[in-house]
Amino acid sequence: MSRSSKTAESTRRDPASRGRWLSAAAPVTLVALLAAWQAVCSAGIMPPYLLPSPVAVLRALAGDWPLLAGHAVTTLAEAGIGLAAGIALGAAAAVAMDRFELLYRAFYPLVVLTQTIPTVAIAPLLVLWFGYGMLPKVVLIVVATFFPITVGLLGGFKSVDPDEIDLMRSMGASRWQIMRHVKIPAALPQFFSGLKISAAYAIVGAVIAEWLGGFSGLGVYMTRVRKAYSFDKMFAVIFLISALSLVLMWAVEAVRRIAMPWERVKGNQGE
Repeated sequence: MSRSSKTAESTRRDPASRGRWLSAAAPVTLVALLAAWQAVCSAGIMPPYLLPSPVAVLRALAGDWPLLAGHAVTTLAEAGIGLAAGIALGAAAAVAMDRFELLYRAFYPLVVLTQTIPTVAIAPLLVLWFGYGMLPKVVLIVVATFFPITVGLLGGFKSVDPDEIDLMRSMGASRWQIMRHVKIPAALPQFFSGLKISAAYAIVGAVIAEWLGGFSGLGVYMTRVRKAYSFDKMFAVIFLISALSLVLMWAVEAVRRIAMPWERVKGNQGE
């Protein structure tokens, strides 16, 4: 048997080794894509004013870092406030629609309808109504993040086995106790899935709102460098926006692991 065959066989037999290989797939793919991008730019296949090289983008990111950091603080503040408000409103709406069937039938179609309206179409109206400050950005983020939170929690509440609820009631449990001990644990997986989506929407929503007017923020910076045809800086801010979205999603995953310790126990038992 050849060495490669032995390595493949040992990888199949060792789950930990297979996990390490799988976890390294994404970084290796990213490095390969960046290398191919750099090769295309170095070979002159694409002119620099259309596609700057990764080296040029990193140079622009480092050169404008103090300015980018200041704009990023504004965008993160808008995203954080909007995401917190979206979570609060979405959770309240989900609890109310789960509690009252009339509210569910009356408002759930409207919640779904909000997702058919493009955020780019709403943003100019919000700027017109609320000005160029932080308020229209926060409102747009709330609109973008409200749906995943509401639908995730409501779906989790509805997934509970009715027999479990009947058992809790037969034991004298109150509505709050049923919600705390049965419905909320059942809804947590879907809630955190929606929260991951909302975290990414929060950054994107803030940037979209900043495109249409504002005094600071990554969207404002992007508009300025686009008008100056500084595409290396455009790519730099795009990379930064992607990195911030990933950091927020990783933070949500960390909170999920803390809030759902039983998943770690199941994972250890499965191993």
